[in-house]
Amino acid sequence: MEVGGSNAWDIQVHDQRFYDRIIRDTTLGLGESYMDGWWDCEALDQLITRLLRKDLDQKIRQSPSYALQVLRARLFNSQSYSRAFEVGIKHYDLGNDLYRAMLDKRLVYTCAYWKGAKSLDEAQEAKLDLVCRKIGAKPGMKILELGCGWGSFAKYAAEKYGVSVLGVTVSKEQVALGTELCKGLPVELRLQDYRDVTGTFDAVISIGVMEHVGYKNYHTYMEVVDRCLKEDGIGFVHTIGSNRTIKAGEPWTNKYIFPNGMLPSIAGLGKALEKDFMMEDWHNFGPYYDPTLMAWYANFEEAWPQLQPKYGDRFFRMWKYYLLSSAGGFRSRHQQLWQIVFTRRGQLQPDCRLS
Repeated sequence: MEVGGSNAWDIQVHDQRFYDRIIRDTTLGLGESYMDGWWDCEALDQLITRLLRKDLDQKIRQSPSYALQVLRARLFNSQSYSRAFEVGIKHYDLGNDLYRAMLDKRLVYTCAYWKGAKSLDEAQEAKLDLVCRKIGAKPGMKILELGCGWGSFAKYAAEKYGVSVLGVTVSKEQVALGTELCKGLPVELRLQDYRDVTGTFDAVISIGVMEHVGYKNYHTYMEVVDRCLKEDGIGFVHTIGSNRTIKAGEPWTNKYIFPNGMLPSIAGLGKALEKDFMMEDWHNFGPYYDPTLMAWYANFEEAWPQLQPKYGDRFFRMWKYYLLSSAGGFRSRHQQLWQIVFTRRGQLQPDCRLS
């Protein structure tokens, strides 16, 4: 990598203030200066892949600004009840037109399962079916989904497996569109924090919500599962995961994309699970997030002429940086994607396909 080089992953600097900003603000400065047009790169995903393979993130964690962010995370609960709806308002409520243009036909906003799939639509249906098989979905089953998005899982599971689903989300736009899409099915979507859910269910699942729970609340999340799960029920978590235990999220992503977000680690989730539950399966298919994100970016770029009047050019650079830097994170194996199946202690191992 070199500044002004001829490789697709080389940085082209347009404003000399870029260097001081990187030194001062590290990854926050890198992302913000890109949004401001101070530098460009032909292949952002390749640049980020190379930076992360050199453990740039560990060097950043030695900076005073990151240390201050960690201190804040230790002193305050960034994912407290009072802050629960911030990510819904600032990210998921951006506009259903944006997500319909970017995602697959079912509006699945989590990693696809590309094994044997030839398109994003196929890969996302394969993922939804994989979840159904892992939890042993069958007619008459009652499922609680914590973090339901636009109801993509609920709709698929109700149509294909004859289950009923209660889904909760912190996004009013997701509830509005998801309710419309699931009309006529045994599906209820609510604008509700996961901590408020009551009832008894055969399975309690989440697909892409643990990234918003926060390390101080993993035990609280598992207490909700314990409260709502039948004695012989099954729990399931689909989440992005960090290779190392961290106490705070990445600064640029927290500020512009996912407020109050942070990635769980194996240790963090394991500690929360071990009190009441037994882990049955821990499946990592993190490399599949790279092609998922690249497919989202291709869709977003193709749809941009229609989206541009509403969102503006600075948003384009922000969203491009988000999608392509995320792809680089998974390509470098800096981040993982886990699916975890768990049951109560003493129960028989579930008779369902775990891979």
